Amino acid sequence: MDDNHFITSTAGRGLSRRRLLRIAGTATAAAASVPLLQACGFGGQAGTSGDSAANAVTGSFDWKKHKGKTVRLLMNKHPYTDALKAHRKEFEEKTGITLAIDEFPESNYFDKLTLELRSRQGNYDAFMLGAYMVWQYGPPGYLEDLQPWIDNTSATAAEFEPDDFFPNLLTAGQWNFENGAPLGGDQQWMLPWGFETNTVCYRKDVFDKLGLRPAETFDELIETADAITKKASSAGFGDMYGIAVRGSKEWATIHPGFMTMYARMGLTDFELADGKLIPMMNSPEAVEFTDKWAKMVADSGPAGWTSYTWYQASSDLGAGNAAMLFDADIAAYFQNEDTPAAGKLAWHPGPKGPDGSLDTNMWIWSLGMNAASENKEAAWWFLQWATSKEHLQYAATKKQHIDAVRTSVAGSPEYKDRLSKATNFVETFEEVMPQTAIQFTPQTNFFDATTSWAAALQQIYNGSDASGTLDKLANDLEGRVNG
Repeated sequence: MDDNHFITSTAGRGLSRRRLLRIAGTATAAAASVPLLQACGFGGQAGTSGDSAANAVTGSFDWKKHKGKTVRLLMNKHPYTDALKAHRKEFEEKTGITLAIDEFPESNYFDKLTLELRSRQGNYDAFMLGAYMVWQYGPPGYLEDLQPWIDNTSATAAEFEPDDFFPNLLTAGQWNFENGAPLGGDQQWMLPWGFETNTVCYRKDVFDKLGLRPAETFDELIETADAITKKASSAGFGDMYGIAVRGSKEWATIHPGFMTMYARMGLTDFELADGKLIPMMNSPEAVEFTDKWAKMVADSGPAGWTSYTWYQASSDLGAGNAAMLFDADIAAYFQNEDTPAAGKLAWHPGPKGPDGSLDTNMWIWSLGMNAASENKEAAWWFLQWATSKEHLQYAATKKQHIDAVRTSVAGSPEYKDRLSKATNFVETFEEVMPQTAIQFTPQTNFFDATTSWAAALQQIYNGSDASGTLDKLANDLEGRVNG
């Protein structure tokens, strides 16, 4: 969300973005290739607008300027790609540009993308990527800075209106490539296309019968999950457990519910001191939180939790095996039809931090331009259309772009009407959106570090001492992230 993502009913009606989150080996391999390339002399720095091919574009903007050209796209098999294909005729008629789309399954998409970018051949002009991938693909110079294109009125239609994007989604695609530096700045390495925030979805019928209410604190969440696990069977809900969260030894286990609650508790993954990243997941407060999280899952989670990905966790909610899911909001959204839980689900922001924080981590599917493309102008014509109000309104109301990246789409009556059947989905989205952002510290070893973090979480779940396990993790990571 994945993180994220298309979750269908337990009958398995579709595709999913987040299956890629099940394949840490693929994602980690993609990530690991970048430091290797840097060691071989392929490292790059953030460019300046003066270097941009966008500066060659002059005159008045014309959608037909690149009529007859072909833009080559490398895409993940995903509902966002399906929406694009369903709407491509409108783009091709509007511009005269032909789209050549190559799709690959999520299980090997990032392998394919990494090989393409490493080759610097420019075989594809644009592609899908996530915010964390900017931290891998940006430093070697694989990504075109899109800000000069946005700023050039000769290259960008007046109706594009970048200020219409939720600002935290734009910021997620900005970074200066310095480990530990916050997101933001003058370079825009990707444009948001679709995303997921992380919230709690729960069975309202179970809560009503057991006299429960959605938890407002982390301790209440633990207590609620425990009460459901102990009482569900006698209340007629069968062998239902309290809460579903991810647990596999993959980076994706850390970023949805776990990182969201971690951030709300005021905790950070790293701190920057004297130019070095200092791991903070072994602070006393982080140890206490992690120990509680692992115990919550052990007492009120599923059997076999250490193999749980987004798919198992969300499917358990839909099948009636779990009463709560703390994960991507749309992971639950697609369990609200054609499943035993359909029509019984409701959304809630989830527990607040001690200071009332609703800091929430997110996953973004974005579009980027290949810095090696020799067809950048036509590629930019595509990128601005694919992230335009026109296309995203269509995708959000007619297809499966559920969490809207533009404020105009999220506020439209048609969008809200479509989502109104999902109890409190829109209200929850609107409540957490102002504090939804990338909660991790940007750094090039992100995938390696978070996969190791997930392994440590598994060890604590299996009975290892939380303090000692996290001390070892922190000691191991310090050298790796600063290497």
